[in-house]
Amino acid sequence: MARKEGDTPGRAVSPPAAEADGRRLAGLRRRLESRAVIAREIRGFFEGEGFLEVETPIRIPSPAPEEHVDPEPSGERFLAASPELQMKRLVASGAYPKIFQLSRCFRRGERGALHLPEFTMLEWYRTGAGIADLMSDCESLTSCVAAAVGEFPRSRRRGGPIDLTPPWERLEVSDAFAAFAGWRPGGTPDAERFTRDLVDRIEPSLPRERPVFLVGYPASMASLARLDPSNPERAERFELYAGGMEVANGFAELTDSMEQRARFDREAEVRRHRSAACPPLDEKFLAALGLDMPPCAGIALGVDRLVMLLTDAESIDEVVAFPEGTT
Repeated sequence: MARKEGDTPGRAVSPPAAEADGRRLAGLRRRLESRAVIAREIRGFFEGEGFLEVETPIRIPSPAPEEHVDPEPSGERFLAASPELQMKRLVASGAYPKIFQLSRCFRRGERGALHLPEFTMLEWYRTGAGIADLMSDCESLTSCVAAAVGEFPRSRRRGGPIDLTPPWERLEVSDAFAAFAGWRPGGTPDAERFTRDLVDRIEPSLPRERPVFLVGYPASMASLARLDPSNPERAERFELYAGGMEVANGFAELTDSMEQRARFDREAEVRRHRSAACPPLDEKFLAALGLDMPPCAGIALGVDRLVMLLTDAESIDEVVAFPEGTT
């Protein structure tokens, strides 16, 4: 029979393949439904705690210089790798003591089972707070959203149970390296050795049955974090791990503009050494930091990874509708 005009020839799909595709689509639909509930509960949680939801620009003139984060150019500007600097400017104004944002973020060249070049980040900032407050926030927020999707007190990932009941373990970075890598990093470890052992030895050894906070990073690993007044070799910074993933990165904020400029200059020099792009420093952020930045703490949490944790997903592709950013 002749093909009619307008018909599109296609490849026949076998019944098993069609069934597998149907299961994949049904699984994606369930996870996207859970994702919508999680986003709703995140907003409800922070509104109930007296936070104001804000929006900051996606296209920015000057991202923070970070050794391992390559910003995505957008004309003469850059797509935001994080809303951090703009949110801190709001905090520094004195009018926004507790703010949060669900934002789209962009990082060039990041792709893998846990990474997308375009992803969703949750960030929140609290004046008069420290890292202990942020860790408590993480426990309460996760409990809230897990209950909403029927995953509290236990969730699963890669078939293994995860007990989400607070409080979660606080493990010092120095102790973790001593136990799992055989050395203590101190305040200025060799960056390559530290990163290699963190990825290859520490992260695989962290408990998978419960979340854990890895606390007290070396001072040299504190681009925007305050140093511990009682131990200047230790930054007031932590990362949250759950289900074998890093989920969040939080710290007490550095409020010294001169020290922040010096750190940015060092990061920029590292980037120049490896021939990476070095955008100009964000002078508006540095000026705001030098005026009236109050003591505060802030944190970034990967929403896609939180959804993975609460829906037993193997890959980040399973929790976003368009993992390649295409329509």
